[in-house]
Amino acid sequence: METKTLRENVAMRWLVLILVSAIMFATYWFQDFYGGLKGLMESELGFTSEQFGRIIGLTTIANMFGMIIVGGIILDKWGIRLAGYVFGGLAALGGAISAMATSGFFGTDPNRMLTWMILGRILFGSGLEVTCVVATRTIVKWFKGYEMALAMAINVGIGRLGSALGIAISPDIAMGQVSTAVSFAASLIGIGLLLFVVYSFFDVKIDKQNKALAAGSEEEFHISDLVKLVTDRSFIYITLLCVAFYAAVFPFIQYAPDMLVNKFGFTYDLPTDGSGDIFLFGSKALGNASIYVAFFLFGIFFSAVPANLKSKTARYTTMAVVFVVFVLFLAAISDKLSLWLQNGPKTTSLIPLGTILFTPIFGNYVDKKGKGASLMILGSILLIFAHLSLALSSAPFMAYIGLVCLGIAFSLVPASMWPSVAKIVPEYRLGTAYSTMFTVQNWGLGIFFWGIGALLDVVNRADLEAIRAGEAVYDYTIPIFVLVACGVVAVLLAFGLKKADKEQGYGLEMPSGQR
Repeated sequence: METKTLRENVAMRWLVLILVSAIMFATYWFQDFYGGLKGLMESELGFTSEQFGRIIGLTTIANMFGMIIVGGIILDKWGIRLAGYVFGGLAALGGAISAMATSGFFGTDPNRMLTWMILGRILFGSGLEVTCVVATRTIVKWFKGYEMALAMAINVGIGRLGSALGIAISPDIAMGQVSTAVSFAASLIGIGLLLFVVYSFFDVKIDKQNKALAAGSEEEFHISDLVKLVTDRSFIYITLLCVAFYAAVFPFIQYAPDMLVNKFGFTYDLPTDGSGDIFLFGSKALGNASIYVAFFLFGIFFSAVPANLKSKTARYTTMAVVFVVFVLFLAAISDKLSLWLQNGPKTTSLIPLGTILFTPIFGNYVDKKGKGASLMILGSILLIFAHLSLALSSAPFMAYIGLVCLGIAFSLVPASMWPSVAKIVPEYRLGTAYSTMFTVQNWGLGIFFWGIGALLDVVNRADLEAIRAGEAVYDYTIPIFVLVACGVVAVLLAFGLKKADKEQGYGLEMPSGQR
């Protein structure tokens, strides 16, 4: 009988992480890429802010009514592969319908196009969250007892890389046509699904190894486990924190490019002479994308590589070298970067860009030092500061500070939250746990995605005609203050979680592998 499994092979663990993170990258891209196209969707397709909000808001509708819980139960009862195929396929189908709608396949009437785009987003959303649960559950399966927080952080970082690229590069890909950017985003989901199929061969192998080693001792999932789950105090706190925090981040990302253009005087387009673009193999989109990939790699080298070195001297020397190279890299692209920082979509990408750099670093910290609940408190406080900076000032400098702080907060909370769930909940209930969290989260996201767009129209109702004629701009102050309130709620919940953990003893403040 085999005494070791594939998960004990370091190279195999990290190969698995890359394969399952591909679908995270693709779905996060598709989730957020419309944010860089809002102005183009209004000018080319004639959509209003409310209609834009409806498209992205209804992404969550099926998940509000239990689709993720169904997916989580399927995941816990029948395994990673079936859940990945079914819900990854739903996401890919939704992407394909969205692409067909924007290309005029179902007709060119704006209302008809809107209807089909919404249908595509609903199908995509029905698969989106469960595929994220599948990816997270897979990481627990392969990394528990090893570098789990770091692996989760890198997985989240890869997803955020998809968000950043989707927001920043989609206008380059679109080249004046929404359908081009949508078709590209849909193709990414298909590629991610194919890579998940490749992973499934390794999943079959490790299931056989685990079954041989467990010798029938594995616990089965029961519906009654769901009742135990939703009555656990720590789980309730962390679920509500997830809702409050993400409701103040994900909807904001969709509207941030437009807010920067309207409130802070940023532009939608880079200079037409190409001075703000980076070309790679003759491609502007590929060249611009390479910058984000470089930021992600710097984050990995700064956190993951030193973590595997034995001596402190080697670790600190490596970190110093990476930091110096990073500064030189910034200096080399400073001319281009200065133009990017005047562009709404590119500047908005500072939010997920911050997570690309910091999530692996914070994930490694949680693995080594713990402090999960404390980091969630800190991240929630930074969230409040970020939104206040954006709400109270019209100075571009404060916009940069707010977005960078939001990016750091967006790294701190996920890097500590998702590994903490794996401490609170037994592994055989994790699929249901994550899916329950995502279900509740989707109620918050659905309300805020749609609600911010509707509130924006209500607040600016007296000036809507002038705004559409280019004679006035949107006032985002009240919508941003609503997101500040979400941050306040998140802080209170994070304190409640820390207190509950002290009483229940899950060890959220302890390093990975300790309880």
